[in-house]
Amino acid sequence: MSNPNDAAEAAVAGMMQFSQAMVKNFFELVGKNSDAMKQSAPSTAALPLPEAGRLAELQQQFARRHAELWTSMMRYKPGEERESVVSAAPGDRRFHAPEWRESPVFDYVRQAYLLNAEFLKAAAESVPVADGRLKDRLQFVTRQYVDAMAPSNFAATNPEFIKTAIETKGESITTGIRNLIADLEKGSISMTDDTAFEVGRNLAITPGSVIFENELMQLIQYAPLTEKVHATPLLIVPPCINKFYVMDLQANNSLVRFIVESGYTVFLVSWKNATSSEAHFGWDDYLEKGPITALRIVRDVTAVKKPNVLGFCVGGTLLTSALAVLRGRGEDPVSSLTLMTTLLDFSDAGELGCLIDETSVAAREATIGKGGLLPGREIASVFSSLRANDLIWQYVVGNYLKGNKPPAFDLLYWNSDPTNLPGPFLAWYLRNMYLENNLRVPGRLEMLGVKIDLGKVDVPAYLLATKEDHIVPWQSAYLVRGLLGGESQFVLGASGHIAGAINPASKNKRNYWVSDSKATTPDEWLTGAEERPGSWWLHWIEWLKARSGKQVAARGRPGNKDYEPIEPAPGRYVKEKA
Repeated sequence: MSNPNDAAEAAVAGMMQFSQAMVKNFFELVGKNSDAMKQSAPSTAALPLPEAGRLAELQQQFARRHAELWTSMMRYKPGEERESVVSAAPGDRRFHAPEWRESPVFDYVRQAYLLNAEFLKAAAESVPVADGRLKDRLQFVTRQYVDAMAPSNFAATNPEFIKTAIETKGESITTGIRNLIADLEKGSISMTDDTAFEVGRNLAITPGSVIFENELMQLIQYAPLTEKVHATPLLIVPPCINKFYVMDLQANNSLVRFIVESGYTVFLVSWKNATSSEAHFGWDDYLEKGPITALRIVRDVTAVKKPNVLGFCVGGTLLTSALAVLRGRGEDPVSSLTLMTTLLDFSDAGELGCLIDETSVAAREATIGKGGLLPGREIASVFSSLRANDLIWQYVVGNYLKGNKPPAFDLLYWNSDPTNLPGPFLAWYLRNMYLENNLRVPGRLEMLGVKIDLGKVDVPAYLLATKEDHIVPWQSAYLVRGLLGGESQFVLGASGHIAGAINPASKNKRNYWVSDSKATTPDEWLTGAEERPGSWWLHWIEWLKARSGKQVAARGRPGNKDYEPIEPAPGRYVKEKA
């Protein structure tokens, strides 16, 4: 009779051989087939395996935990509770349904996948490469692979698919196929009920007028909602990579409406969705035809020499660059600056940064850098890939395997409404910001004939970052304090890049951290920060009021004799589809 210990040792040895083959085959697959890795590693030789000692440690742990899983399955008796050997990460909803645990087969499939995923991620983390960008890229590609291989994504290994198909007598399969065909025709995965929303009908409905337009933007002036307003108006510059109405969704979650209702005269730049006619525009064009022109008009319309300004994401990068140009020209253009989730120092540019290197930027410069467009759908796909489980795979499962129709959700409708970008603008932005991180160095960049020094932007600044932001890491947003020349108030909101920024005061959910500390490092600042419940909007509006002058009677007429209303807000530009 064979010795059980011998059998166990043989099983562990076999699992270690399997794990070694898994890592080797995975790295070969990545090196041969991933465009993202080819950009950094021209051959699989550039992707070495983890060091022998560390790999052996990972293999032993992998084999031991798989042995524990197999043993727990062999001991299972119907009706008994089973403790999981491994659990999904907090927030991972792929395996929440009870069907994954009711069947020992699917429970085993679930846990085996999670163990394999943990092992591959740990192996990627342990690869001995000195190039931090290559390391980040390997971890990104590993996560993409692991997410794509989840058993929840496939009909044969998803018990929820099987249960739904049985309960609907196969109707869910038919509906799922129809959903797939419809999305293939549309060219994108449906994340929400597209018929539930329309810009200008139930999105971007804060009343106002377009008072100016050029080749790149329309300028909206919002109608007052209070009898009196603060004397100093506010100009908002949203990102040109997305449409502005993320800041003006519906009445109960519109940042624009909140500001107007707080007693402000508000102007907003609505960027044009670029077409072939705009394919030649570059960074300087966006500065001159965007925030610089908008500021001039706001001054003219309101007779206020120094408005307040707010920039969001790349809109904040553009706005701050424009202010640096104006300061370099000897102007004193604004009273205060608010930046929401904005990078000025790109040394840690988040998950997007790991996808950008010399090869990829040079390719953009060679193809669209002298004239051309980056399609909005391509931009949307990149952003979705950063959160594939939330923005890709859950809809693959829900729409196609289960035959569901996604619910109406305004934020996801906006997320699925992308914009095109001119190639020269994009190529310059990628090289000078993400790749070479030039903006933070005084005098290194020239814009509109001016050597840029962010230190000359010396007005009071309110800097908002969000704790779980994967596009603008909050620690990087904190570094803005060391670049600008004026006093700054740093505030850290909860949640991510969009959900943390668009946190309606009307709901007053989540929390934020504040501190008067002028700590040089973000971690030191956070150690002494006070956590407060609710929306950061309420904190910010009080900060802004102190810099907005006395109350005056609201002007009922938009624009002036030189800037007559062209059309009602939100205007034509935001309605143009990519």
